[in-house]
Amino acid sequence: MESITVVSLLDVIGELFSDEVSIAVSNTKEYIYYRPSKRVDLKISPGDPVKKGTIAYKALQSEQKESEFINRDIFGVPYHGMAVPFLNNGVIEGCVTAIFPTLTEGKSVVTLKTNDGWVPVPFSEVYYFEAKDRKTHVHSQNALGTHKNSLQEFEYILPKENFIRCHRSFIVNVNQIKEIYPDSHSTFLLAMRNGEKIPVSQSYSSYFRKLLGF
Repeated sequence: MESITVVSLLDVIGELFSDEVSIAVSNTKEYIYYRPSKRVDLKISPGDPVKKGTIAYKALQSEQKESEFINRDIFGVPYHGMAVPFLNNGVIEGCVTAIFPTLTEGKSVVTLKTNDGWVPVPFSEVYYFEAKDRKTHVHSQNALGTHKNSLQEFEYILPKENFIRCHRSFIVNVNQIKEIYPDSHSTFLLAMRNGEKIPVSQSYSSYFRKLLGF
């Protein structure tokens, strides 16, 4: 059998994990491999230093498995991490880190900013979130408004069983999808219950199909 590269091996191993888990591998000083997920992306690049305060840094320092919540101060997004160091002849050489999206915050409403003030809207009444003109627009059954959170931030607080990122500009409530139509290049169009049509981009199509089971 021909030899395989470390990167190709890690890519295959990464396929064993959920689409929601990112994988990072580092030596004792810097990252040498990173596989982002659709659900959480810390924007790590090979060659980036292992920063103090990260779960990888803590595992390297303790030389044992570490698992905890890391706030948004380091990478700009919060995450749950699990890092396991690896040794060679008793000498630590690096660690492998699994990066999980944070759990939901337990909220059941999103508060929209409208021309007249603010309107609390239950998650169940939201059709979709749209990033447009540097703002996040929230489309719901009885109100249309904006919110200060980015789509990436909403991905960490919305209940993942109901909301799916389907495009860099859209997160949809799966309970508000009326029909799904095939589109060109392995993409889809979502007919929402409010009459709007939302695209599923090619980069999210396989993830979207897997989560909805079709």
